[in-house]
Amino acid sequence: MMTRRHFLTASAAGGLAFTSAPIAWAQAYPTRPVRIVVGYAAGGPSDIFARLIGQWLSERLGQQFIVENRPGAANTIATEAVVRAPPDGYTLLLATTAATVNITFYEKLSFNFIRDIGPVAGIMRVPYVMVVNPSVPAKTASEFIAYAKANPGKINMASSGNGGGDHMSGELFKMLTSVSMVHVPYRGTAPALTDLLGGQVQVEFSPLPGVIEYIRTGKLRALAVTTAQRSEALPEVPVLGDFVPGYEASAFFGVCAPRSTPAEIVNKLNNEINAAFIDPGMRARLADLGGTPLSGSPADFGKLIADEAAKWAKVVKSAGIRAE
Repeated sequence: MMTRRHFLTASAAGGLAFTSAPIAWAQAYPTRPVRIVVGYAAGGPSDIFARLIGQWLSERLGQQFIVENRPGAANTIATEAVVRAPPDGYTLLLATTAATVNITFYEKLSFNFIRDIGPVAGIMRVPYVMVVNPSVPAKTASEFIAYAKANPGKINMASSGNGGGDHMSGELFKMLTSVSMVHVPYRGTAPALTDLLGGQVQVEFSPLPGVIEYIRTGKLRALAVTTAQRSEALPEVPVLGDFVPGYEASAFFGVCAPRSTPAEIVNKLNNEINAAFIDPGMRARLADLGGTPLSGSPADFGKLIADEAAKWAKVVKSAGIRAE
């Protein structure tokens, strides 16, 4: 028969094996390809960041991190797909500012972003840029405001979709300047830019990475950046707050997962993503996109999400914006 001492020893060993199992599982992760679900069409800023960080994680962790584009409804279709996925680390979400807007913007969602999605790591924070088709006569933000007031309801404002961060940035501009523009939502930044370049729409508040090359080549005209300071990538472009007192907005991009994803896996992904910010090659690539790396813990990224949700809730309610 087993003595009491042998029983306690065996029990302790069994408990140790049990508690170390998740750690061993996380150390082995990933053992198969991982999906990064993006709520916008290929070619836009979200897609750019997803592919950039996906390639980095693939090289670091030895498994493919595959980008899956599921555009529509300002990221809610993609978010719902991740909410419904097993919380095993093999389905991730490329989260954007839209996720924090949707909490207030959509009255009836089948999920609660704060409750059902867990933060993993931030990637970048970037300015929006107020860009116009060169056919628009305005050369500055103040000239654009005067032009818009002289042509109420005749200017089409593109966005990546209802409730997107670029949409909200435009609505904040409309609210603070009392200009009238027609909102034209698309299924992502890339198709919106196609029509902006073609002149079907006249203005967009676009995340900088998606338009920076068009600005540099003169295909689009940048009137202002939306952050409190000028962008190092476009130092000659003024800040919109100089023309519209109190205006400030920026876009964030990061990685999230289903809420119950094991902490060991979340922390492993967080560590690997943060490692990108000290790699010279990745730092140069991210700087070229015109943003600021969002290094930090999952809790740090979670706080950013909560703060942004509170900010945009005020805009949605004050402007009386509703899902169309």
